[in-house]
Amino acid sequence: MNFQLHHIHLLCSDLEKTIAFFTETLGASLVERKKFSNVDGAILDLNGTIVNLRIARDNEKISAGATAAQYGFHHIGLTVDDVEHAYQKLSAKGYVFSAPPKEAGKNKIAFFNGPDNITIELLQSIG
Repeated sequence: MNFQLHHIHLLCSDLEKTIAFFTETLGASLVERKKFSNVDGAILDLNGTIVNLRIARDNEKISAGATAAQYGFHHIGLTVDDVEHAYQKLSAKGYVFSAPPKEAGKNKIAFFNGPDNITIELLQSIG
């Protein structure tokens, strides 16, 4: 049996802000706005990876902060051509980096916080 990642699905507190982050900051394209079980959401294409977004349902209680480690999710990893350049560009836009660029084996990595404090890793292959 062959398994392959099809999409990621994120809950967000502000759908418009999160769509803008993914499209304007990360270069995703908005595929469509849609309802997920009668709740507002959107489908984005982040250079071939589908990202589904939706706000919380009325009966859902979001219990853990996005900055807290929890089972099932830790961060989103994105490859970039130049981590230093991405770091400078995103820092200038006010994004907070929890870990500035550093070498990690055959990669250069950095971590920053997106909307709702979603941790995002930037990764550049250097070897």
